[in-house]
Order: sequence, then structure tokens, then C-alpha cells
Amino acid sequence: MSKIRIGQIGTGHGHAAGKMAVFRASNDYEVVGVVESDPRLRATAKMNDVYDGVPWMSEAQLLETPGLQAVAIETNVAGLLDAAEKAVAAGCHVHLDKPAGASLPRYQALLDEASRKHLLVQMGYMYRYNPAVVMLHDFLDRGWLGEPFELHAVMSKVVSPSSRRPLAAFEGGMMFELGCHLIDLVVGVLGEPDEVTPYVQHVSSLDDGLNDNMLAVLTYPQAMATVKSSGVEVEGFDRRHLVVCGTEGTFHMQPLDAPNVRVAFAAAHGDYRRGYQDITLGDYDRYVADAADMARIIRGEKDPDYSYDHDLRVQRTVLRACGMPLD
Repeated sequence: MSKIRIGQIGTGHGHAAGKMAVFRASNDYEVVGVVESDPRLRATAKMNDVYDGVPWMSEAQLLETPGLQAVAIETNVAGLLDAAEKAVAAGCHVHLDKPAGASLPRYQALLDEASRKHLLVQMGYMYRYNPAVVMLHDFLDRGWLGEPFELHAVMSKVVSPSSRRPLAAFEGGMMFELGCHLIDLVVGVLGEPDEVTPYVQHVSSLDDGLNDNMLAVLTYPQAMATVKSSGVEVEGFDRRHLVVCGTEGTFHMQPLDAPNVRVAFAAAHGDYRRGYQDITLGDYDRYVADAADMARIIRGEKDPDYSYDHDLRVQRTVLRACGMPLD
């Protein structure tokens, strides 16, 4: 089967190099080129071995490449929608990294145009195919956890002083930067909330304007969820977690990036006993399953697991949790 011709626009996103590594290692893809208009970012990227041998080109050159089928959008957040709009206009499928910009109307217009052209816009929420998240949805689908009524999620780290100022450009701060991953998981389990209450703080001694201590409370008719994200938590990676409490069981995964699962069931199910038990899943490679899924969708082998409407609900909830406008 012929490989899917893909290019990358931007290297400024925190996931850019990781995505390039996965596409280059995959038998599904042929990487035709990379675009970076910022000389500083381009010079930095060229020092990364993952870009060795990849042709550097202008945006126009990439989008005019014969047979180009897909583009990974990996600019800084401010440029994501602009680059994605150009890729869709050129008739390409898109992998769009998170979050989906600050303008909900522009994002909705992008999805509408992609839908009209039957093009995929795959969001870069990196936990969708995390093995523990896949297990969680399997347990929910089987009814083993009953009806979810409570969800807690935390995703934090220490952000270096040099990295804080670009994040401060968005009033959503760390909720916009990191918490969006968690909100994607919450909406995947509970759907779009009726109400979202954001709590916004700046707690660092640095006077850079970054809202670095963020909490959002999402309420539903029969459930509540809390999402917490900060940029000042020591060893925050190890405490990243997701807990889903249902009427028939509780599911706790921690840490998110090397997930182990602790689950309690009200009754035995298959190989699982009643009560608490630990399930070790260990490390997994970020982005690999996402890239493989995108290839199957582009080839027409399956439908997307996440609809345009779902992704729009996620983005609307992200902006509400950040205290950012929807218009």
C-alpha cells in the first residue's frame, strides 16, 4: 500500500518534534517537507536529529507538493488556525495540535469547511489513545463502572521562566496550555457540561502575567468534574491523574504519561474481582496510535472516532474553563 504523503507546518509547538519522529518512523507515511518561517525556530529545529534529511520549504511550496495528502500543524498556538485553514483550503487532511486556537468561530468555520470537503481534522489531544484511557472507555461501555457521577483530573508541571511569557499571551494560562488535554477526556466521558466555573490565579513571584494556578468545575445534571492545572508544581508529571467514580466502580489512572490503573468494582467482571486491584500498563509511545488511526481514516478503512461536533464541544468547554470568550 502506498504511503501517505505528509508535511509539517511549524516547529514551535511543544509536540512538533515528537510528531515528526513518529511520522518518519511509521510505514504509513512519507514526510515530504517541513515549514518554519521563524529563523530562530528553524535554527533550533535544525539542531534536532529528527529533522535530519527532511526538506525545508516555504508554506506555498509544501502545499503545492504533488500528491500531498495531509499536513501536521505544529506552529505556536497563535498560528495554528491560520496554518490549518491554508492546509484545508489546499485540500489536505489535517492533524491540528492543541488547543484549537482562541477563536471559536474560526475553529467552527475550519471544521465546517473540512466537513464540506470530506477532510479529516484530527486534534492533537495526546491521551485519546492512551492505553489506560482506552481501557476506561471499554469499562464504561461494558457498564462495569455504572453511571459516572464524579471525575477529578490534574495535569501540572513547573514551567521555566523563559517558557512562561509566551503562555501568558492567553488569559487561559495553564488551563489553555495543559488543562485542555484533561477537558478533552472529561467531555469524552461525560459530554459537554451544563455549567463551567473557572477559577483563575497567578501565584508565581514572577511578574509575567501568566495565570499559572487554574481550576475549573464542570457541572452536569447527575455529575460533577474538577480539572486542575498549574505551572508551578514540583514533579508535577508524576501526579498527573484522572479519576472517574461511577455507581458500580472507580477508575484511577496515574501518572497519565506512564499509566498505571487502580480500579474498584462493586462486582466481579471476567478476570477482575470485586473490590480494588492494580493493573500495570507501563510506558507507551505518545502519538503513535494517533498517527496510525489517522492513516486508516485517510485510506477510508474506518470512520473517525471523534466527530467534528465532538471536537467543537471540547473547544467550547476549554474556552469556558479558561474564562475566555466564545465569540
